[in-house]
Amino acid sequence: MVELLRTNDAVIISFVEALLRDARIDCFVADSNMSILDGSIGILPRRVMVGEDDLADARRILVDAGIANELSGN
Repeated sequence: MVELLRTNDAVIISFVEALLRDARIDCFVADSNMSILDGSIGILPRRVMVGEDDLADARRILVDAGIANELSGN
C-alpha cells in the first residue's frame, strides 16, 4: 500500500474514505490509534493508504472532489 494523503483532519479522512468506498477502491487509515501517544488531541496525522494499482484513480477522485491540496507528494 502507498500513501494517498496525510492529515489530522478527521472530516477529510471520513470524506476520502467515503469517496474511495463509492469508487470501490480499498483503503486503510494508518496511524489511527496514535491518539494514545498524542493524548487524543489530534496532533499526529493519520495516513490514508491505497493499493499501488489504485493510486492514480484515487488521486483523480480527490482532484475531482476539490481536495487535491490534501494529496501526499503534492
